[in-house]
Amino acid sequence: MVRLSKAMIADDQPLFRDAVRDVIFGFPDCQQVVEASSLKDAMEIVKKNDGLNLAFLDLDMPEMHGLGGLVSLNEIAPSLPIIVMSVRVSRHIAAQAISRGAMGFIAKSASRDEIVDAIRQVLVGKICICVGSGVIERGRGRAPDRSGSEAAVDPDQFQSLTRRQLLVLERMTYGESNKQIAYNLHIAETTVKAHVSAILRKLNVQNRVQAILAASCLDLVSQMRN
Repeated sequence: MVRLSKAMIADDQPLFRDAVRDVIFGFPDCQQVVEASSLKDAMEIVKKNDGLNLAFLDLDMPEMHGLGGLVSLNEIAPSLPIIVMSVRVSRHIAAQAISRGAMGFIAKSASRDEIVDAIRQVLVGKICICVGSGVIERGRGRAPDRSGSEAAVDPDQFQSLTRRQLLVLERMTYGESNKQIAYNLHIAETTVKAHVSAILRKLNVQNRVQAILAASCLDLVSQMRN
């Protein structure tokens, strides 16, 4: 796990910044938390602080232009883990944030324990989605209907995955490429590609982001391996 010595909170709501700051200072290695109330301030902070280990970014701040602010911040600090926060809680928004470089997506309705858990997962390099119990019940194997073209994943569909496919899916939730997965699992990259194709087909999803989102939200991979 990466040590959380210095973090940034970019949010235009002082009370929410205070709440997140208290959570971050709960980590024993944390020495400093810097704050920004606008995207412009956040980008200036990131440019001047090479030692940041984590950034919280409010998706609903002025000047964010949807996910444009996330893209801009990710461009100037591609190695900085970013957790997006929002009052808008939908899988579609979460998937879009992850696909544009965020390592985590947290609803502002999330509990303190959920935020702590999300931070821990992101610090070990894992993608984390936490959109609140009102939308998705983590770990209970139930998912609501999705809107638009994003089809819901039935928990029973995960049962059709082989153990090797579960291992590949787990590595996918860490944001690893096919090449990285092949290296870590000691298999050929062509074999990984075949497994990924099978995973997408069995889960009836269109791309990696949707598969990662389903696994992260339902937390099924860790359950099925225990």
